[in-house]
Amino acid sequence: MNTTITIQPYSTDYQKQVIALILHIQQKEFQISISEEDQPDLYRIPEIYQSGKGNFWIAKVDQQVIGTIGLLDIGNNELALRKMFVDETYRGKTFQVASTLLQQAMQWSKDQCIQRIFLGTTAQFLAAHRFYEKNRFEKISEKDLPESFPVMKVDTFFYRLDL
Repeated sequence: MNTTITIQPYSTDYQKQVIALILHIQQKEFQISISEEDQPDLYRIPEIYQSGKGNFWIAKVDQQVIGTIGLLDIGNNELALRKMFVDETYRGKTFQVASTLLQQAMQWSKDQCIQRIFLGTTAQFLAAHRFYEKNRFEKISEKDLPESFPVMKVDTFFYRLDL
């Protein structure tokens, strides 16, 4: 099995794979009640994420998408981290896909003079909570989010990273 992992900015060539990966993890792996229709941003990644100071990256092995991460520009030199997903096979310390994606996003943020990154996640993603906390994200309450932060209906845990 080739395990050369590459990170690149999203292009629409990978739209179907990105949607399939995210839906599989949400619905099949974690039984989260969220549909494709609940996430119209998946069909508008260039317009939504790759504008302003935001961006969206994919991790690939060969031509197969195995991970995603998006940064949404919410104004005031702040970003919302969204759509961070890694295929189960490539999670953990062996491949470090999540760490590599997050480092890409953090470096981009610094290059864009971003001051803070916020994120929302679900209670089910316990490993994600530990991952974010290990990477200096601080747990905050929903009331501490900026008004411009787009809260998803499944989000119950919130984090902030000061850069």
